[in-house]
Amino acid sequence: MNKFSRLFLSGLNASLLLAFSYTASASVVITGTRVIYPSDAREVSVKLANKGKKPVLIQSWIDDGDVKAKPDTIHVPFVLTPPINRVEPEKGQTLRISYTGKPLPADRESIYWLNVLEIPAKNPLLKDSNLLQMAFRSRIKFFFRPVGLKGNANDAAQKIVWKKNGQQLIANNPTPYYISLTNIVINDKNTEADTIAPFSEASFTAAANPGEKIKVNYINDYGASISVDAQVN
Repeated sequence: MNKFSRLFLSGLNASLLLAFSYTASASVVITGTRVIYPSDAREVSVKLANKGKKPVLIQSWIDDGDVKAKPDTIHVPFVLTPPINRVEPEKGQTLRISYTGKPLPADRESIYWLNVLEIPAKNPLLKDSNLLQMAFRSRIKFFFRPVGLKGNANDAAQKIVWKKNGQQLIANNPTPYYISLTNIVINDKNTEADTIAPFSEASFTAAANPGEKIKVNYINDYGASISVDAQVN
């Protein structure tokens, strides 16, 4: 990381990076809610847009799951350019991400996270005022998808095997894809759910009996919320 990267992050702790208030909002918008990187792609692009009325500085990086890790301590098999840039009001910026070729599992997806930190410009008229400078950080899922995986990622949620284990509802994902669940509806009651890793299980505290019908909501590759019906075994 260069000196400018260190400068931008200096003095910004994790709580500030994630801070939001009812009187402030982020100006930078990321196109899409997730990034899919096919293993045979030379690179993928992510578009950013500054919807605000002032220029902003943007720092972008990819992490491997540790939300508190500093960009200069992270080692991932991807190169992102530009890592730091200034975006004028109503203008955009394209991030380009390329894979370094470091070996990753070929039989399943790998998950990372794309971070976009927005640092608004200071108002020179308020330079002597005691104001809290807000920095907004967006973080979205980044999936590395090997070519040739069986099945279709957008149909993976329909392959989940559900079973009851005591007070827990167990979801078994037999597919090579990450499944981004949002919630499970049982008898009109919502239970929050989370992402299930490939070839893995996840458990949720929910009252569901064998043979009972449930509704499962998940996010597909396009960021759309999809609902499917399932049955508890």
